[in-house]
Amino acid sequence: MDVADTHGNHAVPNLARMYDYYLGGSHNFAVDREAADRALRSVPHAKTFALANRAFLGRVVRHLVAAGIDQFLDLGSGVPTVGNVHEIARAVRPTARVAYVDIEPVAVGVATELLADDPYASITLADIRDPTAVLAAPGVAGLLDLDRPVAVLAVAVLHALPDADDPAGILAAYRDACVPGSHLAVSHLAATTFSEQQTDVVRDVLDRTPTPVTLRSREQLAGMLAGYEIVEPGVVLLPAWRRDDSGPADVADADANGYAALGRLPVPAP
Repeated sequence: MDVADTHGNHAVPNLARMYDYYLGGSHNFAVDREAADRALRSVPHAKTFALANRAFLGRVVRHLVAAGIDQFLDLGSGVPTVGNVHEIARAVRPTARVAYVDIEPVAVGVATELLADDPYASITLADIRDPTAVLAAPGVAGLLDLDRPVAVLAVAVLHALPDADDPAGILAAYRDACVPGSHLAVSHLAATTFSEQQTDVVRDVLDRTPTPVTLRSREQLAGMLAGYEIVEPGVVLLPAWRRDDSGPADVADADANGYAALGRLPVPAP
């Protein structure tokens, strides 16, 4: 069955569904595949970002679980595919709780079916730009205990927020709702090896989606982690964050055209 039979409008390409296509998922429409392929013809490393970002998500979730985190708020979680946060976390901590949040109907529809019998995971259809509404939603407030440390994941979503939306201010609102020892994981699309022409192609393709992207620098991403202690190795190119053998092979780190970082809210000295 085509995903269009049950979920959402397939007339306009969508960033989350294009990302799913790059990862080899099946929850995308012909219009998404056409837009993604158009980008690839001029910008071969557009797919490299998706693969490197998914590998980063796995590494950072495993790091967080090892650090004692057992609850996650995944903002802009996208279409469920292989390597979801709850799957990664539960390989070590079977009762890890994950609250997914997305505004894309296909992502939410598929996740609703996937998580229907899971007491420790939820999906909420909401706009992450409204932290108050997100944090009060039953799927979040009823699952996560914000009196204990939580990891907020803003992975491959901040570039979908223009400067006018004040992404740093949005993250600060989530930060202020969390207790010391909580974390924030971020990744962001950049133009580290894109040529000016390739950058124009990326923007043109994504400007046709409901969420055009804003490319940002390492310094701009670091600024969004205000109030956090940045965990080693700092704000780095995506594949360089606690490197292992995951992610795309035989490409330079800069070809992922993205940065990643993890911040931790300081715990007061006793």
